[in-house]
Amino acid sequence: MRRERLGRWLIAIPMMLLAIATIAPMLYGLNISLKTRKDYVLDRLGVTQTFNVQNFIDAWTNADMGRYFMNTIIVTVFSVAILLVLASMCGYALSHLTFRGSKIAFLIILAMMMIPFQVIMVPTIKVLSDMGLINSFPGLIIAYVAQFLPFTVFFMTSYYSGIPKELTEAARVDGNGLFGVWARIMIPVGKPALISMGILNALFVWNDILIALLIMQSPQNRTVMVGVSALRGQYPDNVPTYIAGVLLAVLPIIVVYLIFQRQISAGVTAGATKG
Repeated sequence: MRRERLGRWLIAIPMMLLAIATIAPMLYGLNISLKTRKDYVLDRLGVTQTFNVQNFIDAWTNADMGRYFMNTIIVTVFSVAILLVLASMCGYALSHLTFRGSKIAFLIILAMMMIPFQVIMVPTIKVLSDMGLINSFPGLIIAYVAQFLPFTVFFMTSYYSGIPKELTEAARVDGNGLFGVWARIMIPVGKPALISMGILNALFVWNDILIALLIMQSPQNRTVMVGVSALRGQYPDNVPTYIAGVLLAVLPIIVVYLIFQRQISAGVTAGATKG
């Protein structure tokens, strides 16, 4: 019993420290966002006594955060939908279909996961510019799909590899074609992994600054994270308003994670153990 308790404490203490390190910056930011500019200058570390919600109102109205939120929602929904459809089809093909070059294709996908966006940044922007897709939602969506598709395909392939081939073969015997097997078997069975990948990719797209900043050059087409970055220049001497804008931008991410944290954990665990 003593060894078990000691083992639990050895696990609990680092987790507690990690939780504190994660929560403390958010609480500190919330404390700053509720201060007036004068209170922040006089006492940056003290607990606020004013609870000034005007900072959130200014960040939302003066910085056009409503437009940025709508732009980000549009880009996120379409990017995630395309990613899940393509990754699910590719994962099914690589895990259950036998064709020449399948192993080479899978190795290429693994290699693409190791290439950071900074390496392909210039050619990506050049290609999108030649196609006339700079400063457009389709261009940004294509860039996100290209960036996050390799990992999503790898994850779905790993998950689908744990599904018995007898199940798909039985569906083929019942008269289903390749599309029918994918729609009737792989999609329902792969629902946990699809939900997990959908949430993770949504968080990736929502949090991105670099890709959106390079492609969306017009202020009206900015995403929410790029808009928040612009707040620093709009309110250089008003840190509470800037921090309020940051909190508004990350609030949807926190809410989504709190709601779907079980699905994320279940999907990632399943994808890690299958195949």
